Parts: sequence; structure tokens; C-alpha cells
Amino acid sequence: MIFLKLILTNLRRHRIRSLISIAGIAFSVAAMLTVVTVLQGAIGMFSSILSNDSELIVFERDVSDLFFSNVPSDAAAQISNWPMVAHANPVLFGIVSSEGHPIITCFGVTPSDARIQKAAWLQGDRGRFAQHNDDVVLGSRAAEFLSATLGSQVQIGHATFHVIGVLKTANGFEDGGVFMPLASAQSFFHKEGTSSVITVKLNNKDDVAAFKSMVKAKFPSLIALEDAEFTRSYSQFRILKATAWAVGGCGLLLGGLGVANTMIMSVFTRIREIAILRVNGFSQVQIGGVIFGESAVVSVFGALTGLLIGTFFLFALKLIPALDGYVDPTIHPLLMLVVLVLALLTGIAGALYPAVYAMRIRAVEALRFE
Repeated sequence: MIFLKLILTNLRRHRIRSLISIAGIAFSVAAMLTVVTVLQGAIGMFSSILSNDSELIVFERDVSDLFFSNVPSDAAAQISNWPMVAHANPVLFGIVSSEGHPIITCFGVTPSDARIQKAAWLQGDRGRFAQHNDDVVLGSRAAEFLSATLGSQVQIGHATFHVIGVLKTANGFEDGGVFMPLASAQSFFHKEGTSSVITVKLNNKDDVAAFKSMVKAKFPSLIALEDAEFTRSYSQFRILKATAWAVGGCGLLLGGLGVANTMIMSVFTRIREIAILRVNGFSQVQIGGVIFGESAVVSVFGALTGLLIGTFFLFALKLIPALDGYVDPTIHPLLMLVVLVLALLTGIAGALYPAVYAMRIRAVEALRFE
């Protein structure tokens, strides 16, 4: 109890310095939490595009990006006829542009695709999809920034399309996208006879291994992965995750340096006090424990404050209309625990040198220190 009281007293005596260190840890934790959560949310949303009413994804083997994947149309036709398959839908991904909007995601799909059948249609009739090659359906966000409604003509890339519907989805990428009939998308992107992926749903989940084996045997250039397996192995997702943790780690490192600076200054300004503690029976371990304790308290308060700031910031981003659907403010408990532990370890690491320095202070010499 006396030990804890001494730690809190020392922090209160230098409250401005302590508050600055807490703020450094707090903003580092908030930045890490926000970056990691936003990127994980983006990965989750892109994964949900692929797993829309499906369990497996079939794509070209050894491609770095699904936009470069080419799956022959006859593969989709054959796979859809396998007895174990409930349905197999080819999907073509592309990037298109319009005036003032350089990047719009395009989905070339069939009328039976879940994106068409299960989305909430705000305008138009889903039964009209793919009746004409120049027909498109817009996500509600795409309709908004293209200023398009049912029956409008929209310029996309080098062609003009007729809007036959507007639909609303929870996924930001789809809600800001353009849905074309598969044949139209193949012609538009000069990828006739191919799709980017095939999304597959099986009649029985126990047939996953057998399905993968059949794909490997009949289509050596293709690979089939379960949705969760694809999310773990896809190179672009790994890069995004590594980037998020690297940025967050740099933020925590800066926060740790702030703690280290605070602890060093605290030791230098309390050399005579430390000497008095030594004279009164405090051991080297106890002196080091005081420094580590102060750092731990600063780190815990900073981490908790950072979690609050980060959570508030994520929900604030969610409320921005332009980002609605693109930001998932859900924070996983495991991520919160990891961030707390990393913040605590960073703070303790920052106190390592000051603690060792304090432990080496000799009482007789320190009492003469000015």
C-alpha cells in the first residue's frame, strides 16, 4: 500500500509530465486501434463480397490479385453441374471510371447471383436484369455520386449505360459499385469467355475436401479455397494486415519513447530523493520497482484513454455519410487485449533504462548531488 502510494505521489508531483506521457500512449493506442480496425473491416467487407451466399471461391492459381484472375466460362458451367454443388456463380471484377470519379468497382454477375437476388432494390425490378447488354444496376451510393436514377443514362469509362435499378447493400464496396450483366462486363473489360472467380455453395459442407480435389484434377490452373482459408492466405490481405500493425507499432514506439523520456527526467530530478530512500532501507529492486510501477500506471491509464478515443473516433467515422458502409466500427475483444498488452509492454520497456540507472545510484554520492 505504501509502495503504491509512493508511486501515485511521484506521478502527482510531476502531473504535467505524467499527463503528457499518458497522452502520448493514449494517442498511439487510438491510432493503432483505428488503423487496424479500419483495415480489418475493409478486409472483412471485401471477403463478404466473395462469400455472398457461398462457401468456396475458385480462382486462377498463383495470381497476386483477383482482378488479374481469369477463370474460363466452361469451368463455371461444368462446376455448376457437379452433383455436390448447389450453385456456382461466375463473377467478374473490374475498375471503371466516370467523370469526377476515377475509381468505381464493377461487378459482372449473372441474374441468379445473390447480389441481384437478395439485395434490397430501391428502384427497378430485379427480373429485368441482364435483358439488354447496355443495362446496369447501381449501388445506392454509386447512384448518389453519379446523380443517376431509374431510367438515367450514365457515362462509365468509354461507354454509356442505361440504369434499370438501384439497390442497397450493407457492403460499402458493393453499395458504391456498378452491376453489369456478366456478358456485358466481359465485353467491356475485353475478357470474353472468362470471369475473375466462381463463388460456390455446396449441398453438403462435408464435401469440401472432395470438391477441392476435383477442381485440382479437372482444372490444374485453378484453385479452390474456403472463404476463411482465402481470407487468411490472400497476399493483398496479408499486406494490409502487416501495414496496419506496422503503422500501429510505430505509433506505440513513439508513445514508449515519450514514457522513457518522462521516466529519465523523473529519475534525474529525484536523485537525492532516491538516495534518501536507499538510506532508509529501500533495496535496489524496490527502487527499480517504483520506476517500473510509475511507468505501468502511465501506460495503463494511457491505454484505457486511447481505447476510449479510438472507439469514439471509429463511431465518428461511421457517422460521416461518405464513409457509411466502408467503415466497420466493431472492435474485436482480442484486438483490444492485444493493444492493451502492447501498450503496457511498451511503457515498461521505456522505463527499463531509467530503472536500471536509478538502481545504480549510490546513496553517498547522490546525497552530494546538486
